[in-house]
Amino acid sequence: MGKNKRKGFRFSNYEAPELTPFDKLFDIFKELITHTSGDVDEALDWLRELDKEYELTDENYTIDDFIADLKNKGFLREEHKADKNDGGGAGKSDMAITAKMERIIRQAALNQIFGKIKRSGNGSHKTGTSGRGDEHLGELREYRFGDSLERISMTESLKNAQINHGMGNFFLSEEDLVVEDTQYKAQMSTVLMIDISHSMILYGEDRITPAKKVAMALAELITTRYPKDTLEVLVFGNDAWPIPIKDLPYLKVGPYHTNTVAGISLALDMLRRKKNTNKQIFMITDGKPSCLRLPDGTYYKNSVGLDDYIVEKCYNIARQARKLHIPITTFMIAKDPYLTQFVRQFTAANKGKAFFTGLKGLGEMIFEDYEQNRRKRLKG
Repeated sequence: MGKNKRKGFRFSNYEAPELTPFDKLFDIFKELITHTSGDVDEALDWLRELDKEYELTDENYTIDDFIADLKNKGFLREEHKADKNDGGGAGKSDMAITAKMERIIRQAALNQIFGKIKRSGNGSHKTGTSGRGDEHLGELREYRFGDSLERISMTESLKNAQINHGMGNFFLSEEDLVVEDTQYKAQMSTVLMIDISHSMILYGEDRITPAKKVAMALAELITTRYPKDTLEVLVFGNDAWPIPIKDLPYLKVGPYHTNTVAGISLALDMLRRKKNTNKQIFMITDGKPSCLRLPDGTYYKNSVGLDDYIVEKCYNIARQARKLHIPITTFMIAKDPYLTQFVRQFTAANKGKAFFTGLKGLGEMIFEDYEQNRRKRLKG
């Protein structure tokens, strides 16, 4: 008789993977470059200060070695600026991050906010509606007129033919055919609006960096997991304008008021050009609407309380989006009672949704809402 072999699990203490000196500094640098909006010199200054306080490097690997590695690995490039005092000749050399580094920052934001999400094969969302789709469910059903031939399960169909007609007089009829069921996948077009008014950095709280990280993470999520979807980003202050995803690391606030109407108007224009049935707007803001651009090009501004004229314009644009079947989800990074009441009425006018939240958990909330909307927004 053979010996009895026992199978089981052997547990041991977890040991964190050993990081190289470069990797340790690189993790810190990615965070710093996001906070400094892509300013390499400022990020490196902060890194040197941290090195002095926490002894991040030693004589075997210095900050200068780290900078050299960043250049050699293609994360930094040198930009030569002409010196005005030298007749436009060679001047100061500044460092800037590369496109490769921009992608790394987006990936870091995705991992930090949403966790390490594996890339899916086809990259689309389930809708819960079965039919002629492109994702196999592993379930069989009877053949229906219009089902494509490649969906027919030949093994199960031949089995049915043998059962129904016997082996002596074997033939295959339409009633014997079964197909593997599939599921529709919806496509979603999303516009993400980011408030860059001055209040996003007021009162000693940095609100723009978390908003920026969420935008980068959502962009990376969609391009890697749901490539059939589209995401466009716009920022709004006194006016609104679109920004390419690659510019997100450099996003800064400005000396602006908050023109919510301009932001939503631009978002609607961007979505009108999309052919997808499913469209939505995500708006990240912490302030009340305080600005409008008038037909003559001048600005109407009022930062004191809620201006009835501005508020009514916001409600009107919300109703306009509702008529276009475009829901607006507002992520409000403020909890003032009068602002909360405004957002509730704005949301009711649009029949959208609102989340009243601080900065913690903002990314997870946006991700979950994005997933839920993708499942339920499919229209026939």
